[in-house]
Amino acid sequence: MADRPAPLEYNRTWPMRLWLGGVFFFLYAPLIALMAFSFNDSKRTIVWRGFTFDHYKKLFNNNELMLAFANSLTIAFITTLISVVLGALAAVMLWRFRFRFKGAIEGALALPIVVPEICMGVAMLVFFARVMPWPNDLIWPFSLGAIIIAHVSFCFPFVTMVVRARLASFNKEQEEAARDLGASDWEAFRDVLLPHMKPALIAGALLSFTLSLDDFVITFFTSGPNTVTFPVKVYSMVRFSVTPEVNAASTMLIVLTVVLMALMMLGQRKSTTAK
Repeated sequence: MADRPAPLEYNRTWPMRLWLGGVFFFLYAPLIALMAFSFNDSKRTIVWRGFTFDHYKKLFNNNELMLAFANSLTIAFITTLISVVLGALAAVMLWRFRFRFKGAIEGALALPIVVPEICMGVAMLVFFARVMPWPNDLIWPFSLGAIIIAHVSFCFPFVTMVVRARLASFNKEQEEAARDLGASDWEAFRDVLLPHMKPALIAGALLSFTLSLDDFVITFFTSGPNTVTFPVKVYSMVRFSVTPEVNAASTMLIVLTVVLMALMMLGQRKSTTAK
């Protein structure tokens, strides 16, 4: 009787390879097709007429689209900074302290993750229209504040979950030893706990940046007439037809996301090698 392969060796058999190939094709074939047709020298997306960079030239000369892209980057950057700080502090609080209604607070932090985005968008719309009806230009700087508040509300819980999962593997005796050696609470946090949290903070920052940059539903409900983000602008272009210019804009967004993920993985690899 032939020996059966070990569980870790199943990926070497042809059925598993075929299955993995089909999964990867299903996931990435539409993205590759979109990126390929962004170089199509034709006004029709489904007909290939040749290779050209004209659509990218039109894209970079489109001031409205570039302004929308700048708005999205600004919102994502500020959202990431605030979400990382709030998420890290919330994770440390839930990990270190015991207090009443801790379970309820944990459930409340998980709500923005499980609640559908359409509900979050409507809730934010009602909040800014009814609870705070003043003109956004007088309260939120650059007319982006309302969107930033909405993005932070659903981004920082992701950071909290990632950081708290990282803290679960931390040995509290290391922090206690640092205090016994004369370190203050801040020094123990900075020199002992924060380096352990660093990979989770990087992952949470990337996750927040990507979620904020790609978000459409909540942004659509909270953005004003004078504030257009990149996903909302692309949606307005797709409403009429899917042109190669739309494919070029989508390709830019995909490339930016992949580059950020590669940088995060490189940073994590360097931090692991340094240890």
